[in-house]
Amino acid sequence: MTWSRRHSHAAAALALVGLLTACGGATTNKDAAAIIGDLGANGVPAKLGIVYDENTDPNKLLGRPNGYLSKAEFTDSRVKAEKAGSVEVFEDDGSAEARAEYIQALGKTPMLAEYTYVKGNVVVRVDKDMAPSDAKAYEEALNEIVE
Repeated sequence: MTWSRRHSHAAAALALVGLLTACGGATTNKDAAAIIGDLGANGVPAKLGIVYDENTDPNKLLGRPNGYLSKAEFTDSRVKAEKAGSVEVFEDDGSAEARAEYIQALGKTPMLAEYTYVKGNVVVRVDKDMAPSDAKAYEEALNEIVE
């Protein structure tokens, strides 16, 4: 295959990916800290906790290939944990969905179980100690924030 033919195939593939992404789900340009602020403004008592950077991220995914663009923890007075959950913002909805599936697979072990909600390019993780109806309110708030 010639150089120009290879490049035209690559360009066509990139155009298709761009088109599929544009037709995809909802996304936001907000970072994780802003999403937590919006959660708090949409009926859940989320308070911003730790905002991670590439050096403090416990998962070592921030800014790395297939990782998230931002991550922050939140507290909620209804849970006695140091953190009630976290928000992870990805480049696209496919990456967020893949992360949520991974987390849910880990959650089949009771010790690692948690509520995981994904909307567009955002994943909201809520501690398993939260009452189901309280955790569901995070999903409802996320659906209002990311359109």
